[in-house]
Amino acid sequence: MTDFSGAPPDAEQRLAGLPEVLHVVAFPRWKWPVIRQCFPGRTLRFIQAEDVTQQTRCLVLWGRAAVPQGAATDARILRVEDGFLRSVGLGADLVRPLSWVIDTRGIYYDAGQESDLEWLLGHASFAPELLDRARALRERIVSSGLTKYNVGAQAWQRPHHATHVILVPGQVESDASIAFGATDLQHNMALLRAVRKANPEAYVLYKPHPDVVARLRKLGQDEDHAQRWCDEVVAGIGMDALLHGVDEVHVLTSLAGFEALLRGKTVTCYGQPFYAGWGLTHDIVPHLRRTRRLQLDELVAGVLLLYPLYLSRANKRLVTPEQALDELLAWKARVAGKTPWWQEIYRFFLRRFIGVR
Repeated sequence: MTDFSGAPPDAEQRLAGLPEVLHVVAFPRWKWPVIRQCFPGRTLRFIQAEDVTQQTRCLVLWGRAAVPQGAATDARILRVEDGFLRSVGLGADLVRPLSWVIDTRGIYYDAGQESDLEWLLGHASFAPELLDRARALRERIVSSGLTKYNVGAQAWQRPHHATHVILVPGQVESDASIAFGATDLQHNMALLRAVRKANPEAYVLYKPHPDVVARLRKLGQDEDHAQRWCDEVVAGIGMDALLHGVDEVHVLTSLAGFEALLRGKTVTCYGQPFYAGWGLTHDIVPHLRRTRRLQLDELVAGVLLLYPLYLSRANKRLVTPEQALDELLAWKARVAGKTPWWQEIYRFFLRRFIGVR
């Protein structure tokens, strides 16, 4: 078991007060080792939903998974998800993340209830030294061109005639962040049509989600007709390259909106992602619970320093965000944009045995 004494202070604060015994419900077996490493010093028992009883006091669930029917009404619930500086490669390819979140209130993409992240952003005191760390981390992320998945070509040429360019990033429409964070608009093409209608003179880019491009997730409703409502579909270009070349980013709930904020871009949210409602975005649907106004590095401190855990792929220990960034950069340099020869074969088996959802 991972030694809790080796956890950095950021991680210790996130893990403090958790029970000694945690029941991890219905996680696939391939995730067991990394979940153990996320909870150093704790005893983990892996069970199925039907095994939960009134005596099961603390449950670990993935994302917005339903609380099992047998659970006590006062059972403690911990929700686990991928973090925001994730990997070099796609989650749909089962690439293991560097960053994880553990939430005791809800989960960050569910706008319907307060999460630990929302509580932090709404109430935390951001000391000057924490903001210095946030600024340094943000500047390094931007200068290094890092994003959540770090895939795609690293060059995009902005058309010379385009005086105002808007990027619309697509999402996997079955994703929980749309189910629990989108509002009036629920589909990528509804978003794209709304952006085109509101900005008839702009040069509009549409970027399909990389999981969809890899054919590991299904196309959204009418997504194969995206060209009707945009000027260019940019499927294989990396997010960082696009963000540097555009003026605005319009999203449902995509993490690309947060990545755009890091780069000083104007962001319009048609849903209610975790970074909306704090005075940094243009929000089509205001978030009534979020009344605090944040500076950018306060948002960064909450989202990247205080909320997630970072787990080294090299030594299997919890590390600081700065150490995780070092590892992510080294990983990206090793891959250097190359696609391994076996990847499409691997994806064939993923589609066949896991399916395209």
